[in-house]
Amino acid sequence: MSLIKYPIRNYQFTLIMVLMVIVVAFSTVLTMPRAEDPEMKPVNFPVTVIYPGTSPKDMEQLVVKPLESRFYALDGIKRIKTTIGNGIALLFVEYVYGEDYDAKYQELVRELSAVRPELPENIYSAEVRKIDPTGVSVIQSALVSENASLSTMKRLADDLKSRLEKVRALKDVEINGLPDQLVRVDLDLPRMANLKIPMDRVVQSIQSENQNVPGGSVVAGGRTFSVKTSGAYQSIEEIQQTIVGSAQGRNIRLSDIADVYPTFAEKNHITRLNGYQAVLVNAAQKSGMNITETQKEYKQILEEFRKTLPANVDFVVSFDQADQVNTRLGGLGVDFVIAITLVLFTLLPLGTRASLIVMIAIPLSLGLGLVTLNIIGYSLNQLSIVGFVVALGLVVDDSIVVVENIERWMRDGYSRVEAAIKGTSQIALAVVGCTVTLVIAFLPLMFMPEMAGDFIRSMPTAVIASVVGSMFVALLVVPFLASKLLKPHASEEGNFILRGLQKIIHSTYAVWLDKALQHPKRTGVIALLIFAGAAGLIPLVGFSLFPPSEKPQFMIHIASPLQGNIQTTDSITREIEGQLHTIASVKYFTSNVGKGNPRIYYNMTQGSENVAYADIFVQLHADVKAKEKEKLIDELRSRWSSYLGAKVEVKNFEQGVPVLSPVEVRLFGDNLDTLQRLAADVEEMLQATAGNVYVNNPLKNKKTDLRVQINREKAMALGVPTARIDQTIRVALAGYVAGVYTDPDVDDNDYRITVTVPRGNSPDIHVFDAIFVNNVEGTAIPLSQLATLTFETSPSNVYHQNKQRMVSVNSSVAKGYTNDEVIHAVIEKMDKFDFPTGYSYEMGGEVESRQTAFGGFGTIIMVTVFLFIAVLVLEFKTFKSTLIVLSVIPLGIVGAVLALLMTGNTLSFVATIGLVALAGIEVKNTILLVDFTNQLRREGMELNEAIEKAGEIRFLPIILTSFTAIGGLLPIAWSSNPLISPLAIVMIGGLISSTLLSRIVTPVVYKLIPPTIEKEDEA
Repeated sequence: MSLIKYPIRNYQFTLIMVLMVIVVAFSTVLTMPRAEDPEMKPVNFPVTVIYPGTSPKDMEQLVVKPLESRFYALDGIKRIKTTIGNGIALLFVEYVYGEDYDAKYQELVRELSAVRPELPENIYSAEVRKIDPTGVSVIQSALVSENASLSTMKRLADDLKSRLEKVRALKDVEINGLPDQLVRVDLDLPRMANLKIPMDRVVQSIQSENQNVPGGSVVAGGRTFSVKTSGAYQSIEEIQQTIVGSAQGRNIRLSDIADVYPTFAEKNHITRLNGYQAVLVNAAQKSGMNITETQKEYKQILEEFRKTLPANVDFVVSFDQADQVNTRLGGLGVDFVIAITLVLFTLLPLGTRASLIVMIAIPLSLGLGLVTLNIIGYSLNQLSIVGFVVALGLVVDDSIVVVENIERWMRDGYSRVEAAIKGTSQIALAVVGCTVTLVIAFLPLMFMPEMAGDFIRSMPTAVIASVVGSMFVALLVVPFLASKLLKPHASEEGNFILRGLQKIIHSTYAVWLDKALQHPKRTGVIALLIFAGAAGLIPLVGFSLFPPSEKPQFMIHIASPLQGNIQTTDSITREIEGQLHTIASVKYFTSNVGKGNPRIYYNMTQGSENVAYADIFVQLHADVKAKEKEKLIDELRSRWSSYLGAKVEVKNFEQGVPVLSPVEVRLFGDNLDTLQRLAADVEEMLQATAGNVYVNNPLKNKKTDLRVQINREKAMALGVPTARIDQTIRVALAGYVAGVYTDPDVDDNDYRITVTVPRGNSPDIHVFDAIFVNNVEGTAIPLSQLATLTFETSPSNVYHQNKQRMVSVNSSVAKGYTNDEVIHAVIEKMDKFDFPTGYSYEMGGEVESRQTAFGGFGTIIMVTVFLFIAVLVLEFKTFKSTLIVLSVIPLGIVGAVLALLMTGNTLSFVATIGLVALAGIEVKNTILLVDFTNQLRREGMELNEAIEKAGEIRFLPIILTSFTAIGGLLPIAWSSNPLISPLAIVMIGGLISSTLLSRIVTPVVYKLIPPTIEKEDEA
């Protein structure tokens, strides 16, 4: 009690503390880091090995198996997924979440270096790459022009990149859509043959002349001088003058046997904006920065850059994450104002002054939560915003209960100060108990493992911080405000609204409660039947992990036929672009042919280079609602479901941790032919299972390769090393990078020195007729004398998971079906599959994501339940009171299930969080009712009388807390955000059913199992 008296007696100090919280909270809102999504830090590394001309089976034996064996033996490895293609292998190494990122990167680099001697000598490259988990582009801009030269576009893109790199909060500024610069060395093979200069000597000469070797230092005259050696190339002319041999007493220079000139490489990544040629410039934001402040910096730079552009180049910022964040926060601000207004109306029975106190308490509680969240180190993102939405429905309770109780004491004739002290003291323990139970209810979410835990953790932190803040506000600030602002009512029964409500309560609720108490068993059975009926509807609601994103954007993936070229893929992409032009709701569409769109969403990555692949990033106008977007996606899916000559997939962005596809079946076994047959069977099964779309089987088609079959005996007889034949073919078809030339007059302007032969950008099969290979004496020998060309079929790729051969057959889920029902149908059919010995399957996709997210979660839940019960037992000192309090939870589930069913929402992960919050509110209200009933019985009142009186007196504050929570949640339920609206819908539906049913059921349960209470005069 002394703690409650202190802020009232020392009101000046209390006022200063309140003002301090307001100022600090306001400052935090302005300066707190803002980001669209929480930061997730998976410890994953792609290891890429390039060995040109090697078939997938040879890559598997010579390269992949030694690497997998080495890597898999490392500590902390979770999984290694490998994709083996023609001449390339990609090992995606996943460590257990939470490992030290930099330490594990260095470990992999060391292991790759250690295993290198076991790999073939002529591997082109092997490297471990870093994936920045926070490297999501916050801005994507486009330089658009149909007639500007590549050199002009490069100069402008480099200028923009340089400007953006000066923004302190930005990182990873990247250019996409420009081919690489190179110095092309087109060899004259007949001329080289006449001069007897072999190709490898040309390459070696370039590499030798292009070395920057430190010469050391010398001392002269007491001073130290650095010695500079010949160094790397300083100009194109120096490259041309490289000596590659000698003949007839004179030096042969590179320019004598080749054309040497700067140019651009062939385009393997074509980018367009709204159908017009473009170059993309993207930038990500550094961790812990405020995206709103970052936008202010780069907007000014972009406007200054725009002024420097020539007339034939346009500049468009097609994607700006800051606009979406600001829109989301602005919408939340509007929702908050609406919620506060609705709360104000629900508080009118308390009177305007009491309502004002509660209105002050709400932002104070949320402000304390915001400050705490910032101190801990979280940003203001969509999940922490969800936390404050949940908190809005919880923080009002304590203040309403305290204010209402103080008002009741004042109506009994006590002064403001006395009523504030006595009224608060009477329910202080119950308020503390309510807060502790709420904190315990949300604790499991704090301990969720791995990436899902990092994704969700800011949400329960925001809730817990705000709820604890509301407890302190209710017990310390509200009594102080009440002692200064409340005034005695003219009537002992309160204002006219309160008097009217009390008459209604007495004439209706009291009558119904009396009848129910006369038939407690019958009432209990009815309540059980209602709950059983609602529980039976849960399968109809369905379950999903995370909902799709509400953002007005989606992605189109295009796959041209196997072994198609970039021209074919580009032609198909242009056809799709033409149709997008006709859709009024589309604002921008960014096409990426030959490579994926840069990473603009937290759980997607940029697709790797592939001439048969294209992405179109579609952005709708900002006012397009989520349901309108989903309708458009359904229309496009239907339109392009059987696209002639290509596979076109329209994908919505999904919330939560990244998942390849919701439905994924992974098949394991040794024999590729058997795996291919099983994959075909699974593909057929998925297509026959209702609800599956975009079924993907990577082993469906084999590819045809052109193999150069070298006659090794003949080559040896003619003095031609096999390695020289391979190198010559590579030079002729793809070019050989002999080094890098850096223009000394331009910063960051590197040119690959590429040795090749005169040819078009895409050589055809006739190029082999023009290939000659020099023997050891320099004589040119036609390739046709050394090798024959044969066609052979092989798998397009070979896949591994944890050293085992594997194939993943996956699909998406069609509209009108839930992930849960489709996955269950697939598992049921897979369990009936007759697998050969040594072959098996596992489910990936959402099934694996759930297992990862909730792994070990059952133990946490059990501990939480026991803690929850322990707190209630500690508060009431009896198991019966605890059971009475817990009996209210099923009543909320009734309304929650019906609300989800009526609105067409599934029981998603976030909706489940709504159930947790709902249970917290229900338990809080019931604790107050049971505690007050126990108090009345302790004072000597008989059981029935105590139940009825407690029910009537606590009816109003419980109704007010429920309706204020509903009022606060209504704007969120109306919103089009599928991440948070189901949460609000669950809470509103549950609060309605719980508030209505529990007013009858809880007193009845109390009568059926009345706790033992010692009366005060007996104690």
